[in-house]
Amino acid sequence: MLSKLFNKRKLQIYAPVTGVILTLDQVPDPVFSQKMMGEGIAIMPMNGNIHAPIDGTITLISETKHAIGLLSNDGTEVLIHIGLETVSLKGQGFTVTVNTGDRVSVGQLLIEVDWEYIREHAKSIITPIVITNSAEKNVHHERTKECLIGETVIMVTSPK
Repeated sequence: MLSKLFNKRKLQIYAPVTGVILTLDQVPDPVFSQKMMGEGIAIMPMNGNIHAPIDGTITLISETKHAIGLLSNDGTEVLIHIGLETVSLKGQGFTVTVNTGDRVSVGQLLIEVDWEYIREHAKSIITPIVITNSAEKNVHHERTKECLIGETVIMVTSPK
C-alpha cells in the first residue's frame, strides 16, 4: 500500500525535444554545469521543436523567447533553456505557441525553433532542462543516451 502511494508522488519528466542526452556537467556554461539554476539534464537537439515535458501550467516565457518555465500539478518547477547565450538573439529563431498561464499536456507544442539560425548565431544549441526547485525534490536521471519528444522519460522527481 505504501509503495503505491509513493509511486503516485513521482513525477515523470519527458523529453521536450528529440536528441542526445548530456549531463549538466557537460554543458559549457557554469550557470548550468555548476547547477546554479538547479538539478537537471541537457539535450543536444537532433530535430523538432520544444514540447511540454509535463502536464502543468506555463509560468514563464522569457521576453527573448529562449526559455520557458512550467509548473507541474505536484509543484515541480521545470525550466527549458533553448541553446546557450541565446538571450542575445532577441527572440529571433523562436516562435512561441503558448501564453503564460496556459495549461499544457505532455507533448504539446510550446516553441517552434529554427535550429539552423540558433546554431549560426548562438554559442550552442545544447538545451538544458532544469528543476529550479530541486532543493525540495529528489531528482533521478534516467540512464538513456537518446530521447524522443514526449516519449522518453528523462527524469523522475519525488518529494524529499
